[in-house]
Amino acid sequence: MTPEELKAYRNSFPSKKDVIEKTPDPAVRQMLVRLSDIGVETVFDRFDAQKAHCRYGLEGTCCRLCNMGPCNVTPKAPRGVCGADANVIVARNILRWVAAGVASHGARGREVMLALKAAAEGRADIPIRGEEKALAMARAFGLDTSGKTTSELAGAVADLLLEDLSRAVPGTHRTIKALAPPERQALWEKLDILPIGAYHEVFEALHRTGTGTDGDWENLMRQLLRCGLAFAWNSVLGSSIAMDILYGLPKRDRISANLGTLDPDYVNIAIHGHSPVLPTAIVEAAEEPELQVLATAAGAKGIRFFGICCSGLASLYRHGSVSPLANAVGAELVLGTGALDLWVADVQDIYPSIMDVARCFNTQVITTNDSCRLPGAEHIGFDHHHSNLGQTKQLATRIVELGVRQFPLRRSANVFIPQVKMEAEIGFSVENLSSAFGGQPVLFEKLRSGAIRGIVNLVGCNNPKVLYEKAICDVADVLLANDILIVTNGCASFPLLKLGYCHEQARGKAGTGLQAVLEEYQLPPALHMGECLDNARASGLFRALADQAQQPIKAMPYAFASPEWSNEKGVGAALGFRLMGISSYHCVHAPITGSADVSQFFHAATGTLLGSVMVVEPDPVKLAERIVVDIEQRRNAIGWVRQHGDIHVQ
Repeated sequence: MTPEELKAYRNSFPSKKDVIEKTPDPAVRQMLVRLSDIGVETVFDRFDAQKAHCRYGLEGTCCRLCNMGPCNVTPKAPRGVCGADANVIVARNILRWVAAGVASHGARGREVMLALKAAAEGRADIPIRGEEKALAMARAFGLDTSGKTTSELAGAVADLLLEDLSRAVPGTHRTIKALAPPERQALWEKLDILPIGAYHEVFEALHRTGTGTDGDWENLMRQLLRCGLAFAWNSVLGSSIAMDILYGLPKRDRISANLGTLDPDYVNIAIHGHSPVLPTAIVEAAEEPELQVLATAAGAKGIRFFGICCSGLASLYRHGSVSPLANAVGAELVLGTGALDLWVADVQDIYPSIMDVARCFNTQVITTNDSCRLPGAEHIGFDHHHSNLGQTKQLATRIVELGVRQFPLRRSANVFIPQVKMEAEIGFSVENLSSAFGGQPVLFEKLRSGAIRGIVNLVGCNNPKVLYEKAICDVADVLLANDILIVTNGCASFPLLKLGYCHEQARGKAGTGLQAVLEEYQLPPALHMGECLDNARASGLFRALADQAQQPIKAMPYAFASPEWSNEKGVGAALGFRLMGISSYHCVHAPITGSADVSQFFHAATGTLLGSVMVVEPDPVKLAERIVVDIEQRRNAIGWVRQHGDIHVQ
């Protein structure tokens, strides 16, 4: 990126004023104005205060790995004190990001795997609801299933997942061997990037990026690809398998989303974070008659739950009584309604700033995981060793009781709820989506014929470097107009839930081909597949349709789009799909532009290596138009020419 390009990129970052004027969600607009009026700071205020952002940080050329620095690469000083140039510094920094993403999803996945193992062994009173999934996975892994109970199969699968996660002695990665496409396995083996296990690859990434170790940027990129596979096949897929066995497969349901679903006459409890184990138990505990009686005695009509980030989505998928309100960036706006009695925070995307807003509105914050503590919050949760998994129900009951006791302390004068809400359909999976079409061959035929031009996994975090949630909606509008079906999950799915894209009323946004398909099968144009690790469902759908087509995934009309990505897990998610041969598309640059070689590797060289590239375009409409063109090129390359091949632009 030239100095002029960097300046233009920094100048493109929106202000809080821009967000208020242009956000697509009126509830967000109302809350920003409300909190500004009463002097409550939000993420958008702090983002404005950080401008202009550090050039070296944006480019990835600042090195702080040892105490001889920090070192910045400049024309005057092109190498750090140790001799590392821009290529090595940028490569080390981005590798550490990916390793952190592996650890993030892997840590919360480990908690689910441990809970599944404890349930299977009778050490935790958690019913194993995914009997069919346990049997299917046991068979996929080649385990002996004859005469085995569901608990025995679930325990064996949990052990296998934990082994892949933590393997130290080199051996076969069982999940990849059982579930990855053979064509990809052969490629990964040829490139020497098959991981030993998630723990080892993170361990190795931190080792080789340490002082005076790996000074070859290309070798660092090879380790980055190993971490990408560990992220996708351990931290994401392994976690998803464990969740589906423990809690059962998702079920299609209709729910209400956005702030207008809040009712001040109820005990309102928010579930925020990423780990499903305790949040699921909390939602179930509230159904107990004793707690309902306690809530009534406190003057409430009952107890309601609201989802922030992925813990809310995970609970929603198994209990339709959870209403999704906001992603991580919008958490302060939800607290600012003054209508929340209890805020339950487990791990990840939980900003320290929520404590400041919670204090303003007398909302009690509870942390439930030893990995995430907040000063001023009460901690009720699992210990560092997870030795109290057997007390999950008791912990959940105690937390709900605390929420009920907070209800009389709420100040009604502080409550401000924008009356904005939307119905949405959720709960899609590979299994029930195939059923919705009467079988995968029917869905495949719609894709092959061009009635569905392509499928895009539209996901990711949120980032104030682009207009909050508008980038996601702009991309969605262009894709739908061009007959491209959207699957979604995680933080990016919140604006799609809140603004009608997951409802049948949005079928009118689709082109004639896609609209006819949606009408025929009574589907919304954006299929909600769950929380962020449910990227595994999208990749499963992509694999299933590629098998129907007898084509490698890299040839199929697919794309991965995370317009607003913002953290280490976002790099890992994009990399996981890139390793499958699916290109990734973004509105926010990765901090690699300070190295021409590393940038070339990400943006172009992986096209030859993996069959996929990274595309960055800050304008979301232009980004979406590029996706449409690339999908059309893939269709043409395999001979799937549409009768009406026109491309609609905005």
